[in-house]
Amino acid sequence: MSQTILFWGIIAFLFATLGVGLYASKQIKGDSVNYLVAGRGLMLPLAAATLMAQSVDSNATLGNTDLVAEFGFWAGASLPIGLALCLFLTALFYAKPLNRMNLITLPDFYRVKYGRTTEFVAAIVMVLSFSFLLAGNLVAGGFLFQTFLGTSYTAGVLFIALIVFIYTASGGLFAVAYTDAIQVAIAFIGSMLLIGFVATNFGLNIPADTGPLALGQLTNPEEGALINWATLLALGLGDIVAIDFMARVFAADSPETAQRACLLGSLGTIVIGIPFSIIALSAAQILDQAGVVADGPLLFAMIRDIVPPVIGLMVIAAILSASLSTADGAILGTSSVIAHNIIGIRHTDHGAGGDRLLALTRTMAVVITLMGVFFALRIPQTGILLLLAFDLGFAGLLVPLTGGLFWPKATSQGALACIIVGSLTRLIFFVLMPTTFGIENTLLYIPNSIFSESFDGLPTLISPLIGLVVFLTVSNMTYRGLRVSEPETAREFQRL
Repeated sequence: MSQTILFWGIIAFLFATLGVGLYASKQIKGDSVNYLVAGRGLMLPLAAATLMAQSVDSNATLGNTDLVAEFGFWAGASLPIGLALCLFLTALFYAKPLNRMNLITLPDFYRVKYGRTTEFVAAIVMVLSFSFLLAGNLVAGGFLFQTFLGTSYTAGVLFIALIVFIYTASGGLFAVAYTDAIQVAIAFIGSMLLIGFVATNFGLNIPADTGPLALGQLTNPEEGALINWATLLALGLGDIVAIDFMARVFAADSPETAQRACLLGSLGTIVIGIPFSIIALSAAQILDQAGVVADGPLLFAMIRDIVPPVIGLMVIAAILSASLSTADGAILGTSSVIAHNIIGIRHTDHGAGGDRLLALTRTMAVVITLMGVFFALRIPQTGILLLLAFDLGFAGLLVPLTGGLFWPKATSQGALACIIVGSLTRLIFFVLMPTTFGIENTLLYIPNSIFSESFDGLPTLISPLIGLVVFLTVSNMTYRGLRVSEPETAREFQRL
């Protein structure tokens, strides 16, 4: 009976999501601005909900619980805390000025401030990193289907990818925002029901030296401090240059709405994500008491064998919601960057068939979805894909964005050098490290005697510092004051 409820509940949830997304496609009206930034008209409740949903992904729920159960509170809680920190910092420093610029995609900023070449290179890095992000969320969906629907992992990944692709390609950010609002509500309810059931029936017994007050996890490298700080910084700072977050900032109906939505999204990320961390601390004891042996993620074992079917269905829907809400933003954001910033189609370009940017973005969504599926099948691990995605942005993209907003001497040469050197440094570290964030590097590892597992976490901290030094050095060497040949850049920058 319980398996039947879970099976049909999951199917109903997915098709309801698909229906809402397809319904939202009516608002596109053949306009790429409607498609990519929802006509710049998202009001506070919808803007906050979609930012919150984009933040709470499968790694903040499923990956969070597995890491906490194995390594302690801060190993997993650093995921939702880092994502919440990102939205908080975005609200304080970035949301208002970027919303005022009327951008369509984040690489537009790099073009306005630094020129076409920098825009192109920044867009390449963003596309690469967000292919990893999409894959990480497809991984969670694949495992969920394998566990509760009896499909193969591959079939689960393909089905989830197909559902997300259809409603995202059809309805753009309108579809994403509407489905996100529903999905974040489900995620909140599922999170509260799960922690309520566990606390009431089993209690929240936290083993010694594993809970929130076990600060050795943040101070002692032997307890994973370097990796935990790397996680917090990769998400807290690296996610600021996330194209999916910034699309929602651009879509808010005013700078004030953008800022408030980020603050509410930050709070919601903590409220939804931390209960999963708390539950994971007690999960092993609960499973032992019930005589259950976990043959996969602990959370899946609890859903299948411990909690009532109705609560289990809500928790599964919460995990699926987290995966879908991030995957749809990754598909939309990445495909728009390819069409708009790499190929160079502008929203004012219209051909005989209508809005060329709209048509090409939908076409590129196919390519991005296939890339995400490839990575998900090649690396069936959630956490490493998410963190590597934001590590790349942290290493090369954050400094030019911040410098372009707040440092008048920032130059295109400095920005370009920072993006290339910072990102390449992080990629070189990746291929030379046997582990990344405590997870075995099965994607691309070159065996060597220079770097060992003890160095894990430091590449996240070192790479952006190298990028910063390069940015400051090259910008100071090439700064000549605002040139007369840059009137458009000057006008855009003054609007901040």
